[in-house]
Amino acid sequence: MMITAIHYPGLVSHPQHDLATKQMIGGYGGVFSFEFGDEIMATAFAAALQTIHRATSLGGVESLIEHRASIEPPDRTTSPPGLLRVSIGLEDIDDLIYDFETAATAAHTVLNRRG
Repeated sequence: MMITAIHYPGLVSHPQHDLATKQMIGGYGGVFSFEFGDEIMATAFAAALQTIHRATSLGGVESLIEHRASIEPPDRTTSPPGLLRVSIGLEDIDDLIYDFETAATAAHTVLNRRG
């Protein structure tokens, strides 16, 4: 499985990390996004999650994940096809980590079946 990019202002590698550090006193928040090499991997990963639920917008107390490209009209798709946006909620961190690990394994299985 290949994650090609992680977008989070708390990472030193983020292009606006310095600005985020000045503006986001006390932490960088619970929203981040990451990209797989293609849409099939992104949707397989999102579909395999059990604790984190798919949504068309982010917010609330539960952890949510969104694959924006799959809900945009075909003639106006602006999101990268492999991009997933995540909003972390109030669940136990160990449950979220387990969910990500399990989904990664499932997505890897999809990749292997594709050849």
